[in-house]
Amino acid sequence: MEACVPALRRYARALTHDADRADDLVQDCLERAIRKSSLWRPTGPLRAWLFRMLLNIHRNELRRSRRAPPAFSIDTLPIDPPTPAEQTDRLALADTARAMQKLSNEQREALLLVALEGMSYAEAAGVLDIPVGTLMSRIGRAREALRTLTEAAGPRLRSVK
Repeated sequence: MEACVPALRRYARALTHDADRADDLVQDCLERAIRKSSLWRPTGPLRAWLFRMLLNIHRNELRRSRRAPPAFSIDTLPIDPPTPAEQTDRLALADTARAMQKLSNEQREALLLVALEGMSYAEAAGVLDIPVGTLMSRIGRAREALRTLTEAAGPRLRSVK
C-alpha cells in the first residue's frame, strides 16, 4: 500500500488542484482502505482498488460540495498582487491546466489515469468501472477537446515569445 502513495497523491493533486485537499483525499483513501481491508480480494491489483476508492471519495466530495457552498477562508486571499508569468512554458502549462478543467469529469478522470499515472487502458477502465472501448472513446474526445482549447490560446502564446 505504501508504494502506491506517491501515485495516489499525484492523481489526487491533478483531480483537486489543491495540495491540501489532495493530501486529505489520499489520507481519507488510505484510512478507508485500512478500515475496509477485508473487502480487498488478493486476486485483483491493490493499486486499482486504491485508485477506485480515491476516485469514489473524490466524486462523493464533489456531490457534497454542489449541495453546500464551500466555506470561504480569509486566509486564502493573496497578500501580494499576482505577477504575470515570465516564461512561455508556464503559460502553456497554465493554459493546458485551464483546458483540463473545462473537460467533463469523465474525460478528465480517464485522461489523468492514462496520461499522468501511466496506467494501461485495461487498468484505467477497471478503476473507472467502464469498458475499455468507453475509456478509449473518452480519452480520444478529451485529447481532441484539449487540442481545440489549447490551439485557441496558441496565437497568444506565440506572440509572447
